[in-house]
Parts: sequence; structure tokens; C-alpha cells
Amino acid sequence: MLAPVETRSVSPVFVGRADELDTLNEALSRAAAGEPQALLIGGEAGVGKTRLVEEFATAACRRGAVVALGGCVEIGADGLPFAPFSTALRALRRALPDELAACAAGQEEELARLLPELGQSRTGRHDEEGMARLFELTARLLERVAAEHTVVLVLEDLHWADASTRHLLSYLLRTLRAGRLVVLATYRADDIHRRHPLRPLLAELDRLRTVHRLELARLTRDEVCRQIAGILAHEPDPAQVDDIFERSDGNAFFVEELAVAAHEGCCAGLTDSLRDLLLVRVEALPESAQHVARIVAEGGSTVEYRLLDAVARLAEDDLIEALRAAVNANLLLATPDGDGYRFRHSLVREAVSDDLLPGERARLNRRYAEALQDDPTLVPADERVMRLASYWYHAHDPAKALPAVLDASVEARSRRAYSEQLRLLERAMELWESAPQDVRAALRPVDYTEAYPPCGCDPGTTPLRYLDLMAEAAVAGRYCGERERALKIAKRALRLLEDEDDPLRAAWFWMQRSRLARSLGRGSGREELATAQELLRGLPPSAVHAEVLTHIANWSTIHAPGPEAYEAAERAVQYARMVGSRETELDARQILGVLMVHAGHIEAGLAELHEVRERALAEDAPSVALNAYVNLPSELEAVGRSREAVPMLEKGLDFARRHGPPDTEAWVWGNLAESLLSLGRWDEADRACAAAGRVGQGVAVRGVHATLRAELALARGDLAEAERQLDAGRNFFGSQEHAPQHHLPLTRLAVQLAAAQGRPLDARAHVAPVLDRGFPLGTQRDAWPLLLAAASVEGDARALSAADAGRADLLARIRAAAKKLVTIAPVWQAHEHWVRAELLRAEGRTAPDDWCEVVTAFERLERPYDLARTRHRLAEALLSTGGESERDRAAELLRLAHAVADHLGARPLADAVALLGRRARLSLAPVAGRPDASAAPADPLTALGLTSRERDVLRLVSEGRTNRQIAGELFISPKTASVHVSNILSKLDVSGRGEAAAVAHRLGLFPPKAEERVTAR
Repeated sequence: MLAPVETRSVSPVFVGRADELDTLNEALSRAAAGEPQALLIGGEAGVGKTRLVEEFATAACRRGAVVALGGCVEIGADGLPFAPFSTALRALRRALPDELAACAAGQEEELARLLPELGQSRTGRHDEEGMARLFELTARLLERVAAEHTVVLVLEDLHWADASTRHLLSYLLRTLRAGRLVVLATYRADDIHRRHPLRPLLAELDRLRTVHRLELARLTRDEVCRQIAGILAHEPDPAQVDDIFERSDGNAFFVEELAVAAHEGCCAGLTDSLRDLLLVRVEALPESAQHVARIVAEGGSTVEYRLLDAVARLAEDDLIEALRAAVNANLLLATPDGDGYRFRHSLVREAVSDDLLPGERARLNRRYAEALQDDPTLVPADERVMRLASYWYHAHDPAKALPAVLDASVEARSRRAYSEQLRLLERAMELWESAPQDVRAALRPVDYTEAYPPCGCDPGTTPLRYLDLMAEAAVAGRYCGERERALKIAKRALRLLEDEDDPLRAAWFWMQRSRLARSLGRGSGREELATAQELLRGLPPSAVHAEVLTHIANWSTIHAPGPEAYEAAERAVQYARMVGSRETELDARQILGVLMVHAGHIEAGLAELHEVRERALAEDAPSVALNAYVNLPSELEAVGRSREAVPMLEKGLDFARRHGPPDTEAWVWGNLAESLLSLGRWDEADRACAAAGRVGQGVAVRGVHATLRAELALARGDLAEAERQLDAGRNFFGSQEHAPQHHLPLTRLAVQLAAAQGRPLDARAHVAPVLDRGFPLGTQRDAWPLLLAAASVEGDARALSAADAGRADLLARIRAAAKKLVTIAPVWQAHEHWVRAELLRAEGRTAPDDWCEVVTAFERLERPYDLARTRHRLAEALLSTGGESERDRAAELLRLAHAVADHLGARPLADAVALLGRRARLSLAPVAGRPDASAAPADPLTALGLTSRERDVLRLVSEGRTNRQIAGELFISPKTASVHVSNILSKLDVSGRGEAAAVAHRLGLFPPKAEERVTAR
């Protein structure tokens, strides 16, 4: 029987960290009030992170919180996917079994990927959205559990976290919105070197205002003195405190080790190496205990007793005595569930592991692998496959390691841990040549990735090929965002295929290369797709055919819209139906719907997009549904139906958060920002832009985000910010900048920015190359605003003699380009009128009638900023005629335009309106008795839903004017006046003009002017 230990390695007194503990307790209080909290605790190894967490967890439990702790697990040099979340959820399930079951109801099959106790996880589809769906369900599960209970989720040792765990933590901290939840994570700061995979995550989380980061400093001398006193149970000698403080440098763990070593007289002859210090206690143990310690060090973060027994090969009594010695020496600790052992501190385990000889390490891993292979029940079921793969790999036995690693890659894929799947597949490729031929011949593919061609082979009898591994790895890299690694794999596969007659597989890899190159900004991907298409020429229809054609159609829609794109989309639909590839068919139909809208078949195209979205939702094809939530609202916006687009985009955001990767969510945010800009909801648009910037990762979506920010900055007069964002957009788009949907908006912004900076000739230089190339079919959405910007610049520069040369030619070219653009949608018709009026203004031939037509066109649309701009131009034209009635009308138009510009924060427009008003000696203050465009919604006219033009018409109707008289006063046609009157009668729910006038008088909508009141007396 061993004597009891008289000293304690861990001080019973919690020393220092008062401020940090207060911060944690305050976070707990805020969480208990319903405000979720996220904290990161960093510090060097041994500084006291775990002790701080233990003290906080104890205090949280006393306050009624449920603490669920999970640690990142190391097996050799490998981490288990999602290990800390699985462990924490398991602890949460033990504490709140009924509550967790109720909150997970209906999603057990998906959540079982993290918590197998919930049931059997289904195979399910694998796509780029799969991991996002799992993340969203996990985040919402925690929110629902934390709705009724204060929950503290602790994730320790993030420096060991696998990539999937890091991705899930990032998602959780970015999307936490509600619940009484504290998420607390720790990591070793001294391990985070420049290339450490945790470093980018820490940088990302630092940008989130919702995440609080604590860095634990070393202890002061006074704190070290108190710690030593707690360990020794008496006041230490000051000289001893000085010596320990100097050698430990205030590191709490080293203070403990030095204090115990000094007390036991083990310090004599020690070197200054702290690693040697950590091994002193090991070397003081009996040989059998040292042997067990070495076995535990190589087994992973925790080793189960039965597994340890199988590996140690000691008599049971001898094993227990050896463990007792290690536990009593405070080297090992029993796990909380009493089923295994772990080192008291990972620093000691690392020191013991590093002290192993190379052959000794391989031998121990072989023993672990053999024991686990003989009896799989030695470890938890959800860890078995991963741990066996790691043990065999580190045993340096390719024949056993290759099959085990492939099994582990399948397990990682089933858990949607695509980062770990990629790492394991790369490991399998590394082992491939070293493994015996008979072992490789016995391997079989689990299934075929996406449209990767099985070539008619039976997977049950066809051996696995090296190319099959590369295909799986390329797709796994795309799914987890490791596109650079995936692209290298695809390129390597194509080099191998140069020596084989396998055009179908080659075409598939060329398609992958196209997708990856495009997402990395390494070109448009067209050459790769053309190569794939050429390889498929003459081959029977296949899923690869359908997918390649779909990607070609998609590329053409973006880069070269027109008949060829339409034809490619139709062929893609046809091929997909022939081979029964339903998702590819829906994707191709969606592209076809977009092209139909571009070609002017607006209602048919929108109907097709609606149908695809509904079918995708009904058939559980989230990737197609996500594309529909991006494309359908985008096309609604393109034809001026912004109000229809917004609610659909809001639904799309919710769907994207639950089912999509960050880039898809960013695309939806960007489209929402664009529609909000059109509707005059600029502050909301600004917030949507910011959200797109936070979550977007791909170069294209970040380019679109920068373009939108530039547009908003320019409209608000922040030219420096507009220039910065314009440059950023160009850099993000890179080789894709020349795609019309990117290039045309960038050119328009460059034109407007140059004009705003007083550089009209530079603005003209931006326009000329675009006119030289012409506008591809289907680009009217971006072409009309660009032509408008170019014509407006020429109109503004008319007074500059330096800009006279070349103006007539440019105006003629703009007019010719405008004639070729379609004007089927009302918003395009309005732009056509506007461009024509601006061209006349640039030629000095502007007239109020021209601008009346433009204003009337925009009054039918919900485009308040554009309406304000055109009213400013109409007022300018009216004032140029010089009549008194024209001045009154101009004053009213300027008041309305100024109110909108002021509300939006459109400073350049507000300044231009104010300047015109001052020059004409017109007051922009609201006239008594006239509705103010900036009035609060309590205004009866606003409550009735009348537009500003309808207000003017109703005022004249209440005065008894006919349609022709109204048309004459408002400079509109009698037919347009009739349309306005019909709309007014409908909104007021009255049957005739007399009733409408009666309503206006009863509500006091138009009080008499001052002179009318005098006459009435």
C-alpha cells in the first residue's frame, strides 16, 4: 500500500484572476437575462486557463446554470472531428435529457452526426450546403435548449481543434441570436504560430463585436507566493519564492512543479530546462508506472482502462499498482466518468511523448491498433474508426493503415466533417504506393462523388482506383472551402489522365478545375469547360454531359448572354432528363428561366424560376433552392419589381442560414441591399451590405458587395469611400471583371465618380471602350444605367468648352446603343425616356415635355431616388422657360426632390436642388397647406397610400378640374391623368370624382390658400 501524498500539486486557494472571473460572471448574468455571450480565453500552456474555467463552472452551477464541457481531443497528432461539441452535447443530454430530446425532435437523423445517442444518422445528400445545414441545426438546438435554462458551453484546447470544429464554432458565434447561453472556449496562445490553423479563426472572431477575448497574464510574485503557500500548507521562505518565481516566470503550472520538487528535495542537479523539470516526477516513479505513463502519453488525450490493459500487457494487479503510483504522484488523473485516465496537464503528456524513441512510438501505436481491432468495444463507438486509422497510420504499417484511413474518411464524410475527410483522403493518397497490391485490389469505392463517372462498372466488383480518391478529395476540398488544395488535386489528376483513354473522367476533372479556378479568381473557367465539352463530343449522354452543359450555360449567362447561352441551357435540361439527373435538370431550368427574362419573356421566365424553387423545396434539393433564392429576386429587381423581391429575399436569408454556405448567404444579402437601395431604404441597404461583407468569402460575392458600397457612398457624396470600394471591387473580380454583370456596373460607377470629381473627359474615356464592344443581349439591366450616366455627364459638362470636342460623336453613339436595347419592362422604358431627355439636354434642346414624360414614367415605379433626380431635371427645364406658373410648379418639384434627398442622405442631389432653388430665388420650405413629402406617416395622405403625383391630381380633382385641365397643369397627358384618377378612386374606395373631392374636403387634405381665405371673408 502506497503512503498518502503529503503535498498537493494544485493549490486549494484560487490565486489571482479576480478581474477575469468577474468578467465571466458578468457574462453569465447577461446570458441569464436572455443575451447570449461568447468569450475566448487565451494564454500560454500552464498559465491557469483550465483552473479559471473550473472556478467559473463551479460558480455557474451554484447559480443554477447547466455546464456542458467538451475538450478537443488529440490522438497522436490527429483531432477527432467535432469532438468538443459531441462531448458537450453528451453532457447536456445527461443533464437535460427530456429538454434536449424535445428540442431535437424531428432533426434527430441529422443531429446524430454530432450526437450518435440521438439515433442513426441518415446517409443523406452530400453537397456544399450539407455542412451548413448541420451547423444551423446545432446552433438552433443550443438556442432552444437555452431558452428555458442558462447553459454554459465550454470548449477547451481549441489549439487542437479539427477544422470542422473550428468551422462550427465560427458559425455558432456568428449566428447566435437568442437564448440564455454562454459559449466559452480556451486555447494556448503560445502554440498559435503564424501558420497555425486557429490563427485565421481568432482574427475572424476578433472582428465580431459579440465575442469577448481574454488573455491570461502570468502570475505576479505576490500571487506566486500565495500559490506556493496553498500547495505547501505553510508560508514559504521568501528566498524560495524568489527562486521559484524567477525560474517559473509566473507560469502557474511550473510554479506547482517547482514548489513540489523543492519540497521533495528533487531540485539538486536539475538543468534549467523546464522539459526536464516535467520529466522529474515521471523518472521518480517505479519502472512499471513509467511504462504505463509512456503508453498513456501515446494513446491520446484520454485512454480507456480496458484499452490500456490490453496494450500494457501487465498483470491486472501490476497495472493497478502502476496506475496508483502515477495517480498518487499527481501525474495521471482518472477521468470524470471513472472509465479511463489522462495526464493532469497536457504539458507533461507532451514531454513524456516527446521522450519516446521513434521505434517505441510506432510499437505502441501498433499495440493500440491491434488491441482495438481485436476488440472494437474498447473505445466509444463514435471514436472507434477514427482512432483505429490514427493508430495504424502512426504505426507506419501501410497495409493496415490504408483501409483504416479510407474507412475513417467515409466516417468523416457521414458526419459532414469534410475538412477531416480531405485530410484523411490526402493521407490515403500518401499511403497508396506503399500499400501492397493485393491490399489495394481488395478495396472498393463506397459510392461515386456527384456526377463522377462509374463508367458502367459495378462498385461491388471494381477495385478502387487512385483517381477515385482524387475525385473524392477534390469535392471534399470544395465542400469545406479548401479550394486551393482541391485545385492542386484536380490538376494532378488531369496530369495522370493524360496517359489514359478515359475522356469521361477527364471531362469531370476539367469541370472541377473550372469551378475551383473561378471561385479562386484564377480566370473565368471557360477554357476548362470548353476542354471538358470537347472531350465529351461523340460520347453517349451521361450525367457528366448534363452537368458540363449546365456549367457552360451558367458561364454564358454571366459572361456572354445571348442565343448560345439559351441553347446550352435547353440542351442541359434535355440531357439531364435523358439520364435522370433531377438536380442538374432543375439547375439548368433555373438558368433557362433567367435567360428567358433577359430575352424579354419576363412573365414566362419568372414563372419558370418560381416553379424551380417550389420543386427544389418539395424534392429536398437545397442547393437548387438556394440558387433560386438568389436568382429569382435578382430577376424581379432587374425588371423593377423590387417590392416583390424583398420579402422573398428575407425568406431566402432564413433558408440560406439553415442550408447554405456563407457565400450563398452573402449573395442573398447583396441582392437584398440592391432592392432596398431601389426602394429608397438606404439605411437598411447599408446594413445589408455590411452583413454581406461579414459573411462573404468568395471573390465574386465580395466584389459585388464592394460595388454596392461604392454606389451608396457615391450617392451620399463620400467620394473617397466610393473610390476605395470601386478599387476593391475591381481587385476582387480580377479576371472576372470583364463579365458584363460585373464590368458594366463598375464602368458606370467609374463614370459617375470621375464626373463627381470634376473629370468629365476621364468619364468619357471610361464609356468609349464599352460602346466599342457593344452590349451583349440580355444586359439591359446594367446597360441602361450606364448609358444614362454617360449622357448625364455630357449634359453637366455642356458649359465646359474643353469637353466640346468629341461630344457630338459620343452622343450619337449613346443614342445608337440605346436603340438596340429592349424596353419591355416598365423600368427599362423609364430609363429609355430618361436617356433620351439627357441626350437632348446635352445638345441644349431640353424641354419640359421631355422631362414630364420621364417623371411620369418614374412615378409609376417605386424608385424614390430616381424620381427625385428626374423631378430636379424637370424643375430645371421649367425654370428655363421663365413663366410664373412654371416657377410654381418648379418650386413644388424641388421641394419634393429635396425632401427625398434629405431623407436618404443623398447630399449631392440635395445640394444640386438647393443650388437651383437659390438661383431661381425659390424657397424649398414646405408651403402651408401642402403635404410635405417628409411628413410623418400620420399624414392622412400617406395613410391613404397615395403617391406624390396622386396627391397633386387629387388636389386638382377637389378643385373641380377635368382630366384635360389636370394634364395641362401637371404637364402630363390626359390619358395619364385619367389613370391617376382611377387609382385615386380605388384607393379612396369611392365611385366618382365628386365623392373623392368630398373625402378630401372632409379630411381637410387641402386647406385653402391665404388669399382664398381672405376672399371668403
